[in-house]
Amino acid sequence: MDKEIQTWLFDILQSIEEVDSYFEENQRIFEIYRNDIKTKRAIERDLEIIGEAVNRILKKDTTFNIVNAKQIIGTRNRIAHGYDTVSDDFIWSIVINHLPKLKEEITILLNS
Repeated sequence: MDKEIQTWLFDILQSIEEVDSYFEENQRIFEIYRNDIKTKRAIERDLEIIGEAVNRILKKDTTFNIVNAKQIIGTRNRIAHGYDTVSDDFIWSIVINHLPKLKEEITILLNS
C-alpha cells in the first residue's frame, strides 16, 4: 500500500479513536453530548480530519474504495463551510451509526 495512503488511513483511525475516547468516562448519551460544547467542537474537528483524509486518498488513487467516501467528504465540507447548517442530531447520528462501521473498514484496510 502507498505510504501516504497508509498515513491518511491511520489519521482516520486515530480520529475515530479520539471520538471514542470522549465517551470513555460517560456513556454515549445524546443529552450529555448536546450540552458539552467542547466535545461537540472536538468531534466536529475529528470529522473534518476524517473527511480531508478520505479526500486526499481519493485524489491520490481514484480507484481506492472506502464505503460512503463522497458522503464523508461532503460532511467535512458541510462542517467547515456550512457550520450553521450542522445540527447536533446530524453529528450524533454519524458518531453512533457511521463511525463504528468506518472504524471497522479502516482497520481491515490497514491490516491488509
